Amino acid sequence: MHWQVVIVGAGPVGGRLACELATKGVTVLMLEEHNEVGRPFQCAGLINPPAMKMVGLEQTILQNIDGALIHSPSGIEISVGTKGKVRTHVVCRKRFDQGVVAQAMEAGAHLWLKSKPLGAVNSSDKVQLSVEKGSEKIDLSCDLLIGADGAHSWTRRHFKMGKPKELMIGYQTDVIGLSDRGDWLEMYTGNEVAPGFFAWVIPSGRGTHRIGVWGRAKDLDGRSMEDIHQALVTHPQWKERFEGMKEIAKYCGPIPCGLVSKPYLERVLLIGDAAGMAKPTTGGGIGPAFRQIEAIIENLAISIKTNKLTKSDLAKVCKPYKAMKKDQDRARALRDLLITLPDDLELDSHFEMFNRPEVLELINAEGDIEHPVPLGLALLKRVPEFRKLAIKAGVKLLFA
Repeated sequence: MHWQVVIVGAGPVGGRLACELATKGVTVLMLEEHNEVGRPFQCAGLINPPAMKMVGLEQTILQNIDGALIHSPSGIEISVGTKGKVRTHVVCRKRFDQGVVAQAMEAGAHLWLKSKPLGAVNSSDKVQLSVEKGSEKIDLSCDLLIGADGAHSWTRRHFKMGKPKELMIGYQTDVIGLSDRGDWLEMYTGNEVAPGFFAWVIPSGRGTHRIGVWGRAKDLDGRSMEDIHQALVTHPQWKERFEGMKEIAKYCGPIPCGLVSKPYLERVLLIGDAAGMAKPTTGGGIGPAFRQIEAIIENLAISIKTNKLTKSDLAKVCKPYKAMKKDQDRARALRDLLITLPDDLELDSHFEMFNRPEVLELINAEGDIEHPVPLGLALLKRVPEFRKLAIKAGVKLLFA
């Protein structure tokens, strides 16, 4: 059997790419190792409005989010957002993922469940692939193999295509019994409860919330992510907030941030988390991956149809990756400057600066959860303390 494209991974990213390609007349096969799409669930379930608009799956929205209530280590609270202006959506990931893959199948793409690659060899004219489908072993070939198979991508590892710049760990629980704060998510900072990053509380509709933490192993000082999560809900500063809640589910998974060194080879391409496309500032991966697809789809479809899929051909297709990598690097520099590098005392001083009315006004006017760098540049230009902070830290990437 021969396909023009085989996509490893039938999550929202693989499904979205399959839909775009099938719509353009490309023959596509999606391989999904699990027995259903949308499981296991391993993220906070936030989808930004532009990404939602691309797929039109509003029926999967559990709750809209207008903004964030951000807490400093000592308890200073900053409100970022505007009531009634939706900044992001909380979705049922199972229904969202299944909806995206269903769109791909309606466009003509094929799906094999309980299927995973066992081996692959790329050559100048095709990729030869061995697939385990249930208890059956099937040999097939394709013009292009695309890895949309997540943070621990089989495709990336098999072809030795490098590693994401950072690989964080995320841990999250679903709870009931937590008091509601409307259409606002909460963020918590401080070395004890979120070393180097932040923790979150996200309302997910019908009285449920998602409480999560993420971080790098080197920042945990021997603690597990579950230890960090427990430190948040039992912390003297915050324990009253979490009293009376009941845990009903838990999830843990990796968050890859930073484009890999080799996102394309001869007739092999990585997309989404497999390529390290998650945002360094929030860990979100679906929005960046959808933009990644949007940036390359027209030229990719032409290359597939003309069978021009050498490494140099794919390098031309993936030229937008360079700008995306630059945005990632600048966002990471901004994150490090404000959250990762400072100790708790410095974090509190940052919050005092951000809590001034004129700075809050600027944040709410310029702030975008998907594009934090323009806000950072605006702060550099208009807030003297922020400019001094950046110069002191030597963050040259912010000025690049």
